[in-house]
Amino acid sequence: MTTSELRRLRNYIDGEFRDAADGRTTDVVNPATGEAYATAPLSGQADVDAAMAAAEAAFPAWRDLTPGERQRYLLKIADAFEERAEELIAAEVENTGKPIGLTRSEEIPPMVDQIRFFAGAARMLEGRSAGEYMEGLTSIIRREPIGVCAQVAPWNYPMMMAVWKFAPALAAGNTVVLKPSDTTPASTALMADIIGSIVPKGVFNVVCGDRDTGRAMVEHPTPAMASITGSVRAGMSVAESAAKDLKRVHLELGGKAPVVVFGDADIEKAAAGIAEAGYFNAGQDCTAATRVLVHESVHDEFVSALAKIAAETKTGQPDDEDVLYGPLNNPNQLKQVTGFIERLPAHAKVEAGGHRVGDKGYFYAATVVSGLNQDDEIIQNEVFGPVITVQSFTDEEQAVAYANGVDYALASSVWTKDHGRAMRMSKALDFGCVWINTHIPLVAEMPHGGFKKSGYGKDLSGYGFEDYTRIKHVMTSLDG
Repeated sequence: MTTSELRRLRNYIDGEFRDAADGRTTDVVNPATGEAYATAPLSGQADVDAAMAAAEAAFPAWRDLTPGERQRYLLKIADAFEERAEELIAAEVENTGKPIGLTRSEEIPPMVDQIRFFAGAARMLEGRSAGEYMEGLTSIIRREPIGVCAQVAPWNYPMMMAVWKFAPALAAGNTVVLKPSDTTPASTALMADIIGSIVPKGVFNVVCGDRDTGRAMVEHPTPAMASITGSVRAGMSVAESAAKDLKRVHLELGGKAPVVVFGDADIEKAAAGIAEAGYFNAGQDCTAATRVLVHESVHDEFVSALAKIAAETKTGQPDDEDVLYGPLNNPNQLKQVTGFIERLPAHAKVEAGGHRVGDKGYFYAATVVSGLNQDDEIIQNEVFGPVITVQSFTDEEQAVAYANGVDYALASSVWTKDHGRAMRMSKALDFGCVWINTHIPLVAEMPHGGFKKSGYGKDLSGYGFEDYTRIKHVMTSLDG
């Protein structure tokens, strides 16, 4: 397919679709085929300037709407996403190569639910009760929107992560400039078409581009907040850039989730649940169940059960109803995953998988690696692929030490029938989320976010909503 035949994606700025000011574009590749299907703007400073100006101009009127009015806009967006779900699914499948059926069942419903949650949250902003903390003076707390938000979404869940960005920001009264990943702009461009037909111009803007575009957004003087979901390296770069003018920063970064399986767990059930949570979305999930710690008494039984499931787990084209996951997102990600396996130490053993699947697209087999030590590269660093590692531990104390002994601190899980042990582990595990006898379910009402190099700030929930607000103290004299 020649460049002239590719579908043309465009930026969405101030209520209209635009090409990059200097006309630059980049090809967008379907990872299931390895072939380009569209071009997208490679936006520069002029495009970022225009988007920021539009968001800044739209902010006062959007801020001054009542919460109920903003709620109505968000509810209309949720309804429109439901009505145009098949279009969104098609765009996301081209973006990512994900299975069509799973995209329909596992992404559209929670996205719509999350938008509706934040629509309701818009009407629940409360400060502390007014009171007199000094004689003759009454204090009031106001929660206000921050302003323009520069937001950068990742390529692993382009649609859903865009929702996690724009929904709380708009609900709180902020305006948005959102940049999708350069490898997955298609569904975000469609979102712009949907949202842009509902909200006033300038409230929601989309700028496509690469890391230089994202850097220009974060360094721009207009935004009061920068929010990114991405790698630790990208998050550190954003924090460094934002520090220059003291922007507020919201970072949801990498993960290396420990999955602690005790001897009393139901091994078959645990292996099945962990496999699904580790291989879903090709393991391209910062909360994926990638690092299993198993009590020595059931280690061999668990490895055998997990390897059997991995061998039966299918990856393939989006229209194949029997596959659990699709391809890795891009050639660099395939190279990264392959590199981890190629560099395994001699004491490691590949129990299942460990190889590319086919020569078309970026597919990789469901993989299990055992025999690993705590300081091995594949234990310490995020693979972001369909690879589950297994280590053995002797007691609760060692399990905690191994689990916490990485730089990441986003998500974790414990598998045991012992309630007291589960409660002790949930306290001891240094992670933003601890699941017990399950791994990966998320609900709009509960916060998602980590500690350490997994970043700071919360997505979802009332806590995530409050991240997009600022607190103002108003004190008035009772003397008039």
